Amino acid sequence: MNKSNNWIDISLTIHPGMPYWPDNPAVSIEPSQCLAHGDVCNVSKLTIGTHTGTHVDGINHFIKGGMGIDKMPLDATIGKARVIEIKDSESIKVAEIEPHNIQAGERILFKTQNSVRALKSEQFVENFVHISTGAANYLAQKQVRTVGVDYLSVGGYQGNVVEVHHAILGSGIWAIEGLNLSQVEPGEYELICLPIKLKDGDGGLARAILRPL
Repeated sequence: MNKSNNWIDISLTIHPGMPYWPDNPAVSIEPSQCLAHGDVCNVSKLTIGTHTGTHVDGINHFIKGGMGIDKMPLDATIGKARVIEIKDSESIKVAEIEPHNIQAGERILFKTQNSVRALKSEQFVENFVHISTGAANYLAQKQVRTVGVDYLSVGGYQGNVVEVHHAILGSGIWAIEGLNLSQVEPGEYELICLPIKLKDGDGGLARAILRPL
């Protein structure tokens, strides 16, 4: 975990062999040009799915005709954010988040057991803590601005992945997935998270950092 001038790097490091969603492309980084082989510079070829590591979903990831990642308003993922810790080991449920009095327009990052368990696994973890369908609908009703989670999807694997994405993205809420919140305490922070600008992209790899307020 990289901390500099109070900024906390909450991004995952991209590398071959890292976990990825099972039907997505594996990560490959290969030399295209190499100083060691006599080339004038180092250039690498990167193969990676747009929803691997720390990334932001385009609305069009699940919503036909939805906004691509290149059209994302910058203030969706830059500004004040609140980290809420979830104790439930199965899913993020309404009963646990309701007491936090979530307001419209908030950027909410959920810290779960994923940050200290699933993220440490070199294999894809199927039973990661995810947002329940009820909680996804609750967040949509609250009209939050952005939701962040500490594994590769807001919805559960072989569970409610479609329903949760439809509830969140279909409400115009931006989703940051693959955050590492292991070194982050609950509370209020300044968030900077910018996805790469892929034309009509369904997702964009991102560097995400937090600074306590």
